[in-house]
Amino acid sequence: MNDLSAQAPKAAQAGNTVTIVPEAEIAGLMTPEAAFDAVEATFAAMARGDAYNFPVIREAIGHADALYGFKSGFDRESLALGLKSGGYWPGNEARGLTNHQSTVILFDADTGRPSALVGGNLLTALRTAAASAVSIRYLARQDAKVLGMIGAGHQSAFQMRAAVQQRSFEKVVGWNYHPEMLSRLADTAAELGLPFEAVTLEELGAQADVIVTITSSFAPSLLDAHVRPGTHLACMGTDTKGKQEVEAGLLARARVFTDEVAQSVTLGEAQHAVAEGLTSADDITQLGAVINGTHPGRTSDQEITMFDGTGVGLQDLAVAAAVVRLAREQGVASQVVL
Repeated sequence: MNDLSAQAPKAAQAGNTVTIVPEAEIAGLMTPEAAFDAVEATFAAMARGDAYNFPVIREAIGHADALYGFKSGFDRESLALGLKSGGYWPGNEARGLTNHQSTVILFDADTGRPSALVGGNLLTALRTAAASAVSIRYLARQDAKVLGMIGAGHQSAFQMRAAVQQRSFEKVVGWNYHPEMLSRLADTAAELGLPFEAVTLEELGAQADVIVTITSSFAPSLLDAHVRPGTHLACMGTDTKGKQEVEAGLLARARVFTDEVAQSVTLGEAQHAVAEGLTSADDITQLGAVINGTHPGRTSDQEITMFDGTGVGLQDLAVAAAVVRLAREQGVASQVVL
């Protein structure tokens, strides 16, 4: 018999079932609390050496002014394997779409076969906010009362909601390049039952105990002179070569933590301080080391701590894997056979 398909092993002939969780289902499945837990566990696994990210690919595609790329990795502990594909399309808002577009693809770590396709837009917002929230939980002063927000884009509301769960904040102060957008911060603060004040950067630094920066700036807005001792900063906007939210000198004065050191010094906030010789990779600590108890984190109430949140693929895989489990449990996932 010369029928090759008949000779093939049955397992090879069998279809592969892939779970699909569309973007529309994510809001009903993934909570900020679940995102926090997934990201916290990922940081800890990375610091133990149980999980690692692959090199990031991020390119301007020469069409629609878009940036497109891949983030991927593997967690040997949870067996999360996969990638997030997507980027930034600045013209999408005019089309009624989100400028940031992403999709997560998960693979079976035992066979390499695709196991899930998950809408990644909301998940990206939730995991980014969770990352800064984890840094606040482990690094901010316990008596922090004023939250400072720099940036009022779509992500800022997620950041504020996640941050206020970590300390007993009594007030939010905010600044944005475009003041007309500050209503988003004011509305979110009101939703959370907190007063909001629009301030200058000098006033923000003078008042805030915790500062979250979430802009797409290529020039620093927050200066070293603006930040007082004891502040914790979560710098979440710099994830590409050339971007910068804070003055490089601030990293020389602060104790700096990050999700992944290699990304921090090449495409994160630390890239500029390294280029100017103000700091080096050896001066930066993985946040997971604090979570695991192998690094003390903040050592005094006067110390400035900074989290350089570059965003790693393992965070995306962790929240996607969690949402796939929830979707299967609640019967809202679709399944197709490839």
